Amino acid sequence: MTVGTAFRTLAKAVAVVFLTVGSAPAARGQAIVKANEDIFFRLGFGVQGWADWAQDSVSQGYVQNLFIRRVSLYLGGQVTPRITFYLRTDSPNLGKAPKDSTSFIVEDGYLEWQVANSFILDGGLILIPLCRNCLEQSIRLLTLDYGSYSFLANSLTQSSVGRDTGFQARGYLAGDRIEYRVGVFAGQRLPGSRNAPRWAGRLQYNVFDTEKGQFYAGTYLGKKKVLAIGVGYDLQGHYRAYAGDVFLDLPVAGGNGVTAQLDFLRWDGGTTFPTLSKQDDVFFEGGYYISSAKLMPWGRFESQSFSGSANAGRNQKRFQVGLTWYAEAHNFNIRSAYSRVIPTAGGPSPTNQFTVQLQFFYF
Repeated sequence: MTVGTAFRTLAKAVAVVFLTVGSAPAARGQAIVKANEDIFFRLGFGVQGWADWAQDSVSQGYVQNLFIRRVSLYLGGQVTPRITFYLRTDSPNLGKAPKDSTSFIVEDGYLEWQVANSFILDGGLILIPLCRNCLEQSIRLLTLDYGSYSFLANSLTQSSVGRDTGFQARGYLAGDRIEYRVGVFAGQRLPGSRNAPRWAGRLQYNVFDTEKGQFYAGTYLGKKKVLAIGVGYDLQGHYRAYAGDVFLDLPVAGGNGVTAQLDFLRWDGGTTFPTLSKQDDVFFEGGYYISSAKLMPWGRFESQSFSGSANAGRNQKRFQVGLTWYAEAHNFNIRSAYSRVIPTAGGPSPTNQFTVQLQFFYF
């Protein structure tokens, strides 16, 4: 399949979806089951279906896939006025070649004890609080998926999609403008499990509207005025990761909105994870929401820069542009994207990717 053929196929798929699906009904409320005023739980679900054409750097041909990128069940609730719980399951990449229909994981699972607004204790399987993109909810991302370099230590630290088991303290200070998160996690467990645990933390300052909760949004679609500045760290043994990020969501005239985010990540596996070479990675994304049409054109840029001349040939840049139709905001939308990976000159050939995503969400 040539690039032109792949692009025409993508365009036809987008057109068919836009013409036949129409708008989905808006979520009118939440399915809540109450035992009494203090004990209740609610259920939800999320599905992201992908039609994907990904170019191979060697043959330059296109791998074609129709698969379920994420299919999740949500369960959340309260057992006392101060103790809540959250559980999310997932079967990622269901049906993607080579087909595997048996994958099933618990992606999030934790208890939360709110001692006070300034001190909340979480325990369970939790997202590591390193960078903003690392902590965004997958169903509310701005672009097609998480950053390519947001979870580089995932397998080395024996994590699950950026999550690790442990305890985290977080809270809100100064009128909720300052958010802190600090936690101790299992990380890599060596034989005998006598090695040091993993430590991670994050500090964020909200200049305008505040953000509260376990997960951040990738875009508020012009509904909030947010300028958030954050820093984070992730450590175990000689492994070090540091992050700094800025997020802007700005309402403008006509109900429109501007969203932009910049994340900087420094990874260094040290002697603990020697395969994780020292590098500086950049993630930038931005979009403009057009309220009258419920459309958001957006773009994304990423760069991966290794330290030392020995790894210079592994440097690369990634570009992605796309368009999202927010028929019912994050509850139902359609996203199309074109991605291009450009390795360092003399390395593998550049590759292209075309993707259409349908998302349904209720919780």
